[in-house]
Amino acid sequence: MEPSATVLDSSTVLLVGASEWTTRFAAVLGNRTDATVRRTETGAAALDAFRDEPADCIVTEYELDGTTGIELLRAIRDETAALPVLIATDAGSEAVASEAIGAGASDYVALEEPTERTLDELLERTERTVRSAQRTSTHRERARQFDAIFNDSRTATWVLDPAGSLTRANRTAREMVDEDVDSLVGEPFWTLPWWSRSSETETEVRQIVGKALEGTFGNAVVPQPSHIENPRVVDLSVRPVENERGELVSVVVEGVDITERVDLEQSLRQSEELHRVTLNNMTDTVLMTDEAGEYTYVCPNVHFIFGYTAAEIRELGTIDELLGEDLFDRDELAEEGVLKNIECTATDKAGREHTLLVNVREVSIQDGTLLFSCRDITKRKQREEALATLHQTAREFLYVETHREIAQHVVDNTPGVLDLDASAVYLFDADSNDLRPAAHSATMRALNGPLPTVHADGETLPSHSFVEDEVLFFDDVHEADRLENRATDLRSAAYIPLGDHGVFVAGSNQVGVFDDVTRELADLLAVTAEAALDRVTRESRLREQDRTLQEQNEQLTALNRINETIREIDQALVQAETRAEIDHTVCELLTGDDRLRFAWIGSVDPTTETVEPRAWAGTERGYLDSQSFAVAEADTEPAGRTAATGEVTLVANVAAGLRDEPWRKDALSRDYLSVLSIPLVYNDLVHGVLTVYGPTQDAFDDTSKAVLGELGETIASALSAIERKNALLTTSMTRVEFAVDDPSFVLSRLAREADCTLSYQGGVQQSSEGSYVFVTVEDASVAAVADAASQLVAIDDVQQISADTEGGVLRLRLTQPFLALELADHGAIFREATAGPSSTALVVDIPDSIDVRTITQLVRETFSTVELRSKQTLDQSIERDLYSKFLEKLTERQLEVIQTAYYSGFFESPRESTGEEVAETLGISPPAFSKHARTVQRKLFATLFEGSDLSAATSSGVK
Repeated sequence: MEPSATVLDSSTVLLVGASEWTTRFAAVLGNRTDATVRRTETGAAALDAFRDEPADCIVTEYELDGTTGIELLRAIRDETAALPVLIATDAGSEAVASEAIGAGASDYVALEEPTERTLDELLERTERTVRSAQRTSTHRERARQFDAIFNDSRTATWVLDPAGSLTRANRTAREMVDEDVDSLVGEPFWTLPWWSRSSETETEVRQIVGKALEGTFGNAVVPQPSHIENPRVVDLSVRPVENERGELVSVVVEGVDITERVDLEQSLRQSEELHRVTLNNMTDTVLMTDEAGEYTYVCPNVHFIFGYTAAEIRELGTIDELLGEDLFDRDELAEEGVLKNIECTATDKAGREHTLLVNVREVSIQDGTLLFSCRDITKRKQREEALATLHQTAREFLYVETHREIAQHVVDNTPGVLDLDASAVYLFDADSNDLRPAAHSATMRALNGPLPTVHADGETLPSHSFVEDEVLFFDDVHEADRLENRATDLRSAAYIPLGDHGVFVAGSNQVGVFDDVTRELADLLAVTAEAALDRVTRESRLREQDRTLQEQNEQLTALNRINETIREIDQALVQAETRAEIDHTVCELLTGDDRLRFAWIGSVDPTTETVEPRAWAGTERGYLDSQSFAVAEADTEPAGRTAATGEVTLVANVAAGLRDEPWRKDALSRDYLSVLSIPLVYNDLVHGVLTVYGPTQDAFDDTSKAVLGELGETIASALSAIERKNALLTTSMTRVEFAVDDPSFVLSRLAREADCTLSYQGGVQQSSEGSYVFVTVEDASVAAVADAASQLVAIDDVQQISADTEGGVLRLRLTQPFLALELADHGAIFREATAGPSSTALVVDIPDSIDVRTITQLVRETFSTVELRSKQTLDQSIERDLYSKFLEKLTERQLEVIQTAYYSGFFESPRESTGEEVAETLGISPPAFSKHARTVQRKLFATLFEGSDLSAATSSGVK
C-alpha cells in the first residue's frame, strides 16, 4: 500500500538506540513515510550526528550505552530548544516520564510491548510532534517579521484591540507626542492626543478604525493638532488582523509622516498659480510699420522687452533704430510672404542687450504693410550658456577608473541628458585598428541589432566620424551613403568622436529629433566623456611608467657587472694593436667573472661555409672541436645561424628541443644553458661572429641582448680601424682594376648625361652634410657638366673649382656615402675612377692583410655589372710611409683647403685661380686661405726633409 502523505515525508528523523523496537520503528518509517531515517546506537554518536547534520526530529530510547536518553536530551537542549525530541522505552515508569518531560522532552512514549499497534502510536505521536514544532517555528518567524515591521523607524505603528482601544505603540509613534503613552493603553484610538483636539480629525480617524473593525481596509490623511510641537501631516493606513477562524483579533494602524510632501505640493500649487498669472501677462511684442519703417502700431506691452513706453518707441525713429538695419531681405519676404525666427540683438532703455526672435510678415492694415512680432529669448540663451558651463565643470567630477566604465556611464546618462534611449559607445583598439562596442543601451540593440566591431578605415559611419574627427548628425540616417546596416530601425542618429578614444552614438526611431539644443547637449556629453577618458588614459600611463621604472631599476642593478665588463673591453679596444689582440682580449674579459661560462670569436670560411674559431676563453672543454658550425639559418649552432642571417641569435633555454638539434646535447654537457651569438658588423662589413654561453637559463634579457649587440658593433669598428691602419702601414698591396657598368653609379650617370669623361683620383671627404668628391672634367664644358650635375638627385651641391677650354675640376657634394669611404672601412684604397659616356673603370689598392676576394665581392655587390680587368702586386713602402706621415700631420680643414687649391690650379704656372678665388670657393677670407696654404706646405717639406728614409727614397728614384 502506498504511504499516505504526512509531514514526515520531507523530514529527517534521527533514531537513537540499539533495542529491537528501534529497528522495527525504522522499518515502519521507511514503509509508511518518505522520511529520511538516520540511526545511531550511542548518545555520543547521536550528538555528533546532530551537530554534523541537524535533523528535524530525534527519537531515542531511554537506556543507551553508557548514558540515558535523558542525558542526551539535556545535551541537545543546551544547544537548541526548538528541536523536537521524543523519548520512548519498553521499560518505563512514571518517574522516568516525569524526568523526561522536566528535561524538555517534546513527548514521552511508553512502549509496554513493541507491537504493531504501539509502533503505530509512536509514528503518530512523532508526526504530531514534528507538526507542532513546525507550527511553533512558523509562529516565531511571523512574530519576528511583525516585530521588524512594528519597529520600523520610518513608520509610526499602533496596535488596537477588537474594540478599537490602544494596546501597543512603537517608538516612532511615541516620539510624535509628549504624553506618557503607557497611560493611554486601553483608551479608544480616536480619542488619543495624536488627534483628539480636532473634532473633524477625530471623526475621520474614528471612521477608518470602524472600517477596520468591520473587516475592511481604511486610509486617511490627517493633520495633527496645532498644540503639538512640530505638528505633522500623517497618512494613516488601518487594517484588520484575523486569526485562523476569521475572527478579528486586533487592528494595526500605520502612520507615515508626509508633512514635507504636503508642504511641497502646497508650494507647487502656489508656484503653479504664480506662473499661471505670470504667463497670462507675458506676450510677444507686436509692431507694425510702413515700407519706410515708420511705426503705424506699437503694442502697449512693448516695455516688457525694451523698457520704453509706446510713445518713447515712436520717438526713437524708424524700426531700424530698434532692431538694426538689414534685418531681412525685402525681396525674399515678397517671395515667401513671411520670414520666421530671425535672430537679432536689441538694446533696451537701460542699455541691456536682448536676443530676439523676430517674425516678419507682409500685412495690409490701415497704413501698415509690415508686421513684426518679437520674442525675447535672452533667458533661453543664458540657460544654454549656463548648461555649457555646467557640462564643462562636470569634467572634474568623473572619477570612474576604466574606459569601459566611462562608456557605460555615458550610455546610462544619455536618456536624462538628450531624452534619447538609443545610445552606444565604441572604444578604439589601437592594436587591431578596430572600434569595438564597449557599451550600448537595450533600445539601441532593439533598433539596430547587435553592434559589430568596426575597422577604423573610414568606410562606415562610426569609422568615418572617428578617423576624420568629424561630428555627424542625421535627421534620417538611411540617407547616409556610409550606413552599413540598411535594416536598422534607427532614423535620427548622431556620431560624435571622443578624441583618440572612440565614438559616441545616439539616435531615435523618429526622424528629425536633433534640434540645436539637443546637438549642443550631445556635444557637451561627448566632451565630458572625452575628458574622463583622457584622465583615465593619463593615470594608466603613469601607473605603467611606475611599473616600467621599477623594472628598469631592477635591470640596471643586474647590468652593473656587464657594463663594467663592457667598459674594460672598450678601453682594451682603444689600446689594441692587432686583430688577434682584440679577439683574445674580448673573450678573456667577457669570461672574467662568473656571469658567462664561455666565449669565442670566429670568422666565416667561404670555402667550407662554416664558422672557424679564431679566439676563445672560458670553460671550453673541447666544445669547439665537437661542432662544425655550419652557416645556415636553421638547425645549426647559434654561431652558424648568426653568420647566415647577420642577426643576433638568442637561445634562452638550451635544454628545449634537445633531441631536435645535436649541438644542444654537447652544450648541456658543458653546462652551457643559454647562448647569445652576435654578428661583428660595422658599416656593413662583417668581421666575424661573437658567441657567448651563460651558466643559467634566460641569462640574457632584452637589455643584455641590446648591450652585447652594441658591443659587437664596437668590436667590429675597432677591427675596421685596425684594418685601415694596417692598410696605411703595409708596404705590399695588390692593385685591381675593374670595369663596371651600372647607371646608378653617380660618376657613370653624370658622364653619360653630360657626354664627357670624369676622373676621380682621390680627395673624398665626409662631413655632416654629405660626401665631397673632386672630379676632373674632360672633353666638355665645366659649366655644362656642373649644370647636368645639379639636376641629379644623388648630387646635393656643385662647385666649379677650375675651368679651361678643354675641361676643369668640380667639387660634388653627394647625398649618399661614396664608394671610397666604404672601401676604406674594409681596409682598401679607392685609387682611381674614370667614367665615360659608355664605360667606367675603377682602380682599387688592396693591402696584403685584406682578402682580395672580400673586396672583389664588395665591388660586385655594389654594381650591377662588374668585370675584373687586371690584378698586380705593388711595393710602395717608402711612398706609403711618407704619405701616411704627411696625412697624420694635417687637420681635416687643412686637407680640404689644400685639395681645393690644388684642383683649382692655384699651384700651376701661370696660376689658373688666385688665392682670393680659392678663398671665395671655400667661404673663408684670403688671409685665412694663405695661412692654411703656408701651414700645409711647411708640413709637407718637413715630412720630406726631416724623414729618416729620405736618402733611401732618393737613391731608389722615388719622386
